[in-house]
Amino acid sequence: MMVHRIAIIGGTGKEGSGLAMRWARAGYEVIIGSRSASRGAQVAQQLNARLGLHSIQGTDNVSAARAGDVVVLTVPYQAHKDILAEIREAVQGKVLIDVTVPLNPNDVTVAHFPPGGSATQEAQAFLGDGVRVVCAFQNISAAHLKNPDHPIECDVLVCGDDEEAKAVAIELAQAAGMRGLDAGPLANAAVVEGLTPVLIGLNKRYKARGAGIRITGLADPQGK
Repeated sequence: MMVHRIAIIGGTGKEGSGLAMRWARAGYEVIIGSRSASRGAQVAQQLNARLGLHSIQGTDNVSAARAGDVVVLTVPYQAHKDILAEIREAVQGKVLIDVTVPLNPNDVTVAHFPPGGSATQEAQAFLGDGVRVVCAFQNISAAHLKNPDHPIECDVLVCGDDEEAKAVAIELAQAAGMRGLDAGPLANAAVVEGLTPVLIGLNKRYKARGAGIRITGLADPQGK
């Protein structure tokens, strides 16, 4: 699958805007989606100015989802269902990469599993078989992403039930300067999402910023 244009829903946030800059630098067209088209356009202009490029556009969520070859969802879990309902028709026939993490409202360092098992599984169930949903990028620090000159020594664990969709996410991870690894079926998304609160806890306890995951012992550098 050839990917030229990436739509990032929630692209005005820290995670989404960081990914937007890295993909724009890698030569992709990026469309930032926001609840407000003017807000999306404003952030896109700021990111373009920072990069010295003109490849990032901004608009509303639905318009962005319609325009993207691939759609990346980077929103808080509290907004997850509402945003999915908003873009449901626009993402049919596409790959959707869900970056959402359900965090425990009482303690963000304790794993929290939603009724559907994981946010990604809930997205797949809600959107239906017409959308190929994969889980990726949950364990990457936004602080690292926001500095496009900073090398990221973290692996991106990718889960999904469609091999081509996982391959797309792995390609985009590599384009953003990270190693993407096939972490198995969508059922494993609960484990990948659950690692985020573990990393938040490590950051707090060890006074670190941006702890990440690195898989060792793989014979091939691409994890194949």
